[in-house]
Amino acid sequence: MKSELARGHVLIEAVEPQVGCGRYRSKAIVGDRVEVTADILRDGSDLLMAVLRYKGPKDPRWAETRMVHVDNDRWYGSFQPTDIGTYRFTIEAWTDRFGTWRRDLMKRVDAGQDVTVELEEGALLIESRLPSLNKSESKVLAHAATALRGDPPSKPSPDDPRIAPLNDELVLELMNSYADRAGSRTSRPELEVTVDRERALFGAWYEFFPRSTGTPKNHGTFKTAAKALGRVADMGFDVVYLPPIHPIGTTYRKGANNTLESKPTDVGSPWAIGSKDGGHDAIHPELGTLADFDAFVAEASRLGLDVALDFAIQCSPDHPWVTEHPEWFNHHPDGTIRYAENPPKRYQDIYPINFDNSDAAALWLELKRILEHWIAHGVTIFRVDNPHTKSFAFWEWVIKELKATHPELIFLAEAFTRPKVMKALAKLGFTQSYTYFTWRNEKWEIVEYMDELTSPEVARYFRSNFFVNTPDILHEYLQVGGPPAFKIRLVLAVMLSPSYGVYSGYELFENTPVAHGSEEYLNSEKFELKPRDYSVQGSLAPFITKLNEIRRKHPALSRLTNLSWHAMDKDNLIAFSKSSSAGALLVVVNLNPFNWEEGTVTIDRDALGVDSARPLEMHDLITDATYTWHGDRAYVRLDPAEPAHIFQVRN
Repeated sequence: MKSELARGHVLIEAVEPQVGCGRYRSKAIVGDRVEVTADILRDGSDLLMAVLRYKGPKDPRWAETRMVHVDNDRWYGSFQPTDIGTYRFTIEAWTDRFGTWRRDLMKRVDAGQDVTVELEEGALLIESRLPSLNKSESKVLAHAATALRGDPPSKPSPDDPRIAPLNDELVLELMNSYADRAGSRTSRPELEVTVDRERALFGAWYEFFPRSTGTPKNHGTFKTAAKALGRVADMGFDVVYLPPIHPIGTTYRKGANNTLESKPTDVGSPWAIGSKDGGHDAIHPELGTLADFDAFVAEASRLGLDVALDFAIQCSPDHPWVTEHPEWFNHHPDGTIRYAENPPKRYQDIYPINFDNSDAAALWLELKRILEHWIAHGVTIFRVDNPHTKSFAFWEWVIKELKATHPELIFLAEAFTRPKVMKALAKLGFTQSYTYFTWRNEKWEIVEYMDELTSPEVARYFRSNFFVNTPDILHEYLQVGGPPAFKIRLVLAVMLSPSYGVYSGYELFENTPVAHGSEEYLNSEKFELKPRDYSVQGSLAPFITKLNEIRRKHPALSRLTNLSWHAMDKDNLIAFSKSSSAGALLVVVNLNPFNWEEGTVTIDRDALGVDSARPLEMHDLITDATYTWHGDRAYVRLDPAEPAHIFQVRN
């Protein structure tokens, strides 16, 4: 019975944001506002008060901000994180005794009743708060209590001078600020938010192989790769992502185009990690030394680029772990180690790791040590290869452990797998994820997928990174659509997702598959050196640069959930906008890379935040042309060579 009595009158339910009933953390960006809502109610008709309480990683004590009632027992509050790290929040609610008394008193006054007794009750309520106030505040409330006990008028009146303090804003604010919280209820469990730096949500990624920065016959090094960073930075990228940079095994080394037999000159796949020269904490000798890598990271930092490193938990047959820790691998009945397979694909040059081995604790600690090794050398972003094939428990543990001391870290999950598995990895701590964007090319597919990603239930923990291509993925749309297809997919990636990525060669329109129906590149860079001449005429680099300039200048593009669709009367035309306090952009794209398309866009002015009666000045940020649109419908025509309008909306 005592426990039931202790529950009091107040209920707090359906607190948002939360993920998995509070099992996982939601995500936010430093400086953004974390909006919290909850159902707060009580038995009876008394009024309630509620505060949102929150505490950051550097805060010595809890802060709080008042919540407001929205409707239907739903309450709202927010806070703005100022540091990266883990924030905790909870809600405290209680009966608003003073507010309830004041409400009922005013009803009696309006009804012409004698309220002398009720005013004495109010004076006692006010006086009960005096011990909590400083001297000047106490003086204000003491004066209010005295006024409530003043002489009554000859007959009840709405103008009764005794109730004047109840309309005094300072009196009301003090009574709210120092409210009697007896019988309050605090929501449980405390919920947590992972607050990341801006790059966790907003960034343009560029992937390239350092070994391809040499010549056709000379292996590239970190010194030659450092010279390529200026070109990447000039295009406006924020992150340079490197495939594995470790020693490559020679046993079962793959040859050009993934052939099973290699020549002595074949360089092998960087994902076949490990040789006599070391494992995951070593550098491929032909790339240079650890000092060379440090110099590469320093040059990237000078140019404003983050370095992302591939973290692939797998080994070549020559990796030191094979002899030092054979228990970390899967074995056939005859004792030989199983190589990796994804039927019908076979990877004879790679051994997967067995996370269920007899010495799993040592494996976890070693993998954590490797990550810490590269963190110590300036790496703050890890692109994780196939995390869905590794232990969920390991990822939750290692990401939480590392971010506790390095909250600036970003983990990108390369998990092209079932949707719920991808979302599970995000819940477990991965900062970003690759997505199905590559395979969403029709208008209805794009709209449906973006609606899923921007839904509040998903967006609070899952952050997308739209790579237009990867060394593994050359979609048929790019194979057959030529340069217009490259432009179309780039515009969609850049404008729809705050984070997107490009694998080198995209700017040169590389689109030849190894075979019909395959998404693998012919002469794939995964198995051979591929130096390129990026100075050729007709490169997509200027267009990439232009789009990245637009991204940086317009804050609306740095967020995901501010997306709105605008109706188009043609399936090959898509229109959408993104808005912020700094303004709105309207994007119209021709999805047909082969022919021009024309149609009518119906403008949602509310989504753009513009006056419904005034004409719109539409400034195309690509062509620099300006159009005046009257009304809510406008004609557009887009050719494949110039497949998109990106309008800055002026009203």
